[in-house]
Amino acid sequence: MPALIELKNAGIKFTNGSGRKKQTIQALTGVDLTLQQGEIVAVVGESGCGKTTMGKLIAGIHKPTEGQVLYKGRDIWSLRGKDYHEYRMGIQMVHQDSYAALNPNKTIFQSLSLPLLQHHLVKNEQEALAYLSELLLDVGLTPPEMFLEKYPHQLSGGQRQRLLLARALSVKPELIVADEPVSMVDVSMRISLLSLMAKMKEKYNVSFLYITHDLGTARYIAASGRIVVMYLGRMIETNAIQRAIDEPLHPYFNALISAVPEANPKLRSNFVKELPLRSLDLPNLLDLPKGCKFHPRCPYCEEICMCEEPKLTPLNGGMVACHRAEEILKRKNSR
Repeated sequence: MPALIELKNAGIKFTNGSGRKKQTIQALTGVDLTLQQGEIVAVVGESGCGKTTMGKLIAGIHKPTEGQVLYKGRDIWSLRGKDYHEYRMGIQMVHQDSYAALNPNKTIFQSLSLPLLQHHLVKNEQEALAYLSELLLDVGLTPPEMFLEKYPHQLSGGQRQRLLLARALSVKPELIVADEPVSMVDVSMRISLLSLMAKMKEKYNVSFLYITHDLGTARYIAASGRIVVMYLGRMIETNAIQRAIDEPLHPYFNALISAVPEANPKLRSNFVKELPLRSLDLPNLLDLPKGCKFHPRCPYCEEICMCEEPKLTPLNGGMVACHRAEEILKRKNSR
């Protein structure tokens, strides 16, 4: 069977201005990724690396300027009628800003019941009320009637995020694109929200694309899934998440992991040594360096890195885009 979602050499450019002042930014380029039914994939990287843009490509918010986005083997931009409706219902997003994602002028019941009535998932408001009450119990908002008649500003950030998850689940999706869903929530609430997402995955067999810059939450939510590391719009590493974190192949990912605070130094893997970068500054997105885009910051940079951009190649059970990754891994294993 074809993958639920597949990105094939997908890329997107954004333009700004016109005439001589026209500028083009390559937000994503050459992305190849598959998502299977019931799978969790965590996408990590710095701000501006293309994580959210990838999520919006999958959700059909942005149209790729190169490559394809396939839903069950079919290009989403060629779908029509019933097939397009199936895709639009099957892929849902949970946004970072829970307040902006809810209409401040409507009650929670009005906001959540509208898609159910619009898509004829329920016959009337009474059925909608019963259905939503059950969903709110699932996401830990009890008693449901206490929340359904409130407005978004009357709820906490954690409560609104649970409501966004309930709204996404209400149309019975196959994939939820969760874009930084816990970044604006108190630390004390993050674990409960992540546990809730994992529970919903098991109960409804929903796939998750979890977008984050926080490696800790990525490791928690996708413990048995995969990780995709992004840098300047490019996939530079992908692997099973535990293996990737224990044995990072790309110098950039090694630097990311070594920057995560660890209270007990003995718990840090032997592979994850502090990696001093040549520069802390990101390259100009309007004037990216030739060759490997990470080479101005990479301590392992050689001449080939400055001339030729590496492609994703298989290594250690995953894929990595680095000319020296195999050499670096052998050096680590020989210690």
